[in-house]
Amino acid sequence: MEQTHTGNNGVAATPGAQRRVLVVEDDTTIVDAIAARLRAEGFQVQTAVDGPAAVDTAEAWQPDLMVLDIMLPGFDGLEVCRRVQARRPVPVLMLTARDDETDMLVGLGVGADDYMTKPFSMRELAARVHVLLRRVERAALAATTPRTGILRLGELEIDHAQRRVRVRGEDVHLTPTEFDLLSCLANTPRAVLSREQLLAEVWDWADASGTRTVDSHIKALRRKIGAERIRTVHGVGYALETPAP
Repeated sequence: MEQTHTGNNGVAATPGAQRRVLVVEDDTTIVDAIAARLRAEGFQVQTAVDGPAAVDTAEAWQPDLMVLDIMLPGFDGLEVCRRVQARRPVPVLMLTARDDETDMLVGLGVGADDYMTKPFSMRELAARVHVLLRRVERAALAATTPRTGILRLGELEIDHAQRRVRVRGEDVHLTPTEFDLLSCLANTPRAVLSREQLLAEVWDWADASGTRTVDSHIKALRRKIGAERIRTVHGVGYALETPAP
């Protein structure tokens, strides 16, 4: 395992410094290939091959992002995600060997921010890692220069300053990606945004091959804020419904 230097407080690198990525995968061929590609992209990388080692490494090393396989020895990636997120929020790119929508939605539900189905290209994986880290930086910037006011759309309330969402006065926990997706739809209520537009705005991803990622995040978001609040326009995209004036 690669050794790296940490500060006195063990906190992950500050913006502009070399980012840390923890890769968790029990297939040594895959984990070595991912680690090599990410190191070539300029990231510091550590690896783990089972659930307990992943949780311990995340606690000790404080990565900026995790690439996390679902199927692991010890306990699976979903449990790793739960335990790591309970201690310290960290963006997670989930890997799954099955093109199973249930796995994807469960992964998003325990705190994953994005997913990829095997087999995948290393180029796309590296691009997704860059996108997730840019989103974290944008969220940190928004926290220091927040938009004023709270957007209320009927019983749905979006607080951009605190990045909080409430439905009928009750807090709804959204992942960073889900919040950004909802905010994007809320910028133009009732207007239909295509999957490609949402990919570009939320993920900074221009490749239409990622449209299923949008669909899965929309389904996860509907579960949390109510299915009736997001309208599907078949063959086009999605719109955020608002109460009639």
